[in-house]
Amino acid sequence: MEHQSLPKYVQISELLIREIAAGRLMDGERLPPEREMAKSLGTSVGTLRKALRELQGKGVLESVQGSGNYVRTQNDIASVYSLFRVELIDGGGLPTAQVLSVDTLPKPTEWNNSHSGALAHRIRRLRCLNNVPAVVEEIWLDQAVCPKLTITDLSDALYMLYRKRLGIWITHAEDQLTLKQSPKWAPDDFGWPADVPTLCAIRTSWDQENRPIEFSYNWINTNVARYISRIK
Repeated sequence: MEHQSLPKYVQISELLIREIAAGRLMDGERLPPEREMAKSLGTSVGTLRKALRELQGKGVLESVQGSGNYVRTQNDIASVYSLFRVELIDGGGLPTAQVLSVDTLPKPTEWNNSHSGALAHRIRRLRCLNNVPAVVEEIWLDQAVCPKLTITDLSDALYMLYRKRLGIWITHAEDQLTLKQSPKWAPDDFGWPADVPTLCAIRTSWDQENRPIEFSYNWINTNVARYISRIK
């Protein structure tokens, strides 16, 4: 079940940010003409121009009158998916999410530094990159910061939900990479057999009050995607 996708212009700007970060669009590179680019992205010229204005406002694109739009790379580009560290093997890829289930359960025993209370909302999702299944996620959100959560509340950009609805935002996270058996609940679309050692990023995330409010398992199909952390 898919919910509340980001507006099309935001999807395009986020896709281009990830392409720039992955080095698929280089500093100083001229983007294709707008009509050609809009056609390749399956959108209107008006929507594309709105996305390009977003990028100009973030300082990663420069529009030169009579010449075109040029990439201007920089560190720490503001992005909806700045903490999503998985890319297609060739780089980049727009993340989307298919929510599989939401339940309120006792916290996993591995989450040994959780904020407070015994319960958390367990969110299971299939993440795609450019519509290619790449990651299955099991995210635990502390019930202390969100008393009630249903499947209809969720969107592709979970951290935007946290900020807009709950007034919290993730300020930093710690990832531990390990091999962990792939889950039996993963849908067939994931394209990876169950109970097989799989690259898994185990993440703890803290909010603006330095509370460890989120814990997650992220199994990556390494046939199509990779975990990456850039140090600049």
